[in-house]
Amino acid sequence: MSPDATAAYGLWALVIINSAVFLIFLYSFSKPRSARDWRSFGAVSAFIVALFAEMYGFPLTIYLLSGWLQSRYPGVDWLSHDAGHLLEMLFGWKSNPHFGPFHLLSFAFIGGGFWLLASAWRVLYAAQKSGTLATAGPYAYVRHPQYVAFVLIMLGFLVQWPTLLTLLMFPVLLYMYVRLARREEREVEARFGKAYRSYAARTPAFLPEWKRLIVPRPGKGGD
Repeated sequence: MSPDATAAYGLWALVIINSAVFLIFLYSFSKPRSARDWRSFGAVSAFIVALFAEMYGFPLTIYLLSGWLQSRYPGVDWLSHDAGHLLEMLFGWKSNPHFGPFHLLSFAFIGGGFWLLASAWRVLYAAQKSGTLATAGPYAYVRHPQYVAFVLIMLGFLVQWPTLLTLLMFPVLLYMYVRLARREEREVEARFGKAYRSYAARTPAFLPEWKRLIVPRPGKGGD
């Protein structure tokens, strides 16, 4: 492997800068306030820092899989930065991986996650300010759009730059978000009672009903 290839890594200043910029951006969309908000924000933050550490710092996944990768794909310089887009490499994308199908799909997931996060926050903030139950906007389709948004963002990065560490972290974070959501539901039910139980009965927790996406059903401002 060429010396130029190894220069694609060990760029710890880029790890810090990219992590900081992205986390500030994420913070501006999620606006965590409660301890639960900070836990969910901290979890996705750890995921992002781990990702950028491999993207620009030390390519742990490439080193651990180097024997298998080199034997199966001998024509690829696996220490080049472009080779970190593993899905494009494994599926034989010959052009710039930044314009590959998986990279473009990752942008859709990440962009959709940020859009959902911002949309959900506006509805939740208005509901909290008025002391009502959030059922409008994204909350008309799923009960926990902010957690869904975090998962979409992480999934986008996994598609764009898969690493062994983030692949291990992903199911753990999914489990954590489900537990946080269940705890949140108990608290909201204790506050709103029958109104929340009625809302929960007609609204899925995480995966929206396709028929409701095709034929939008406007949510109420609160119960």
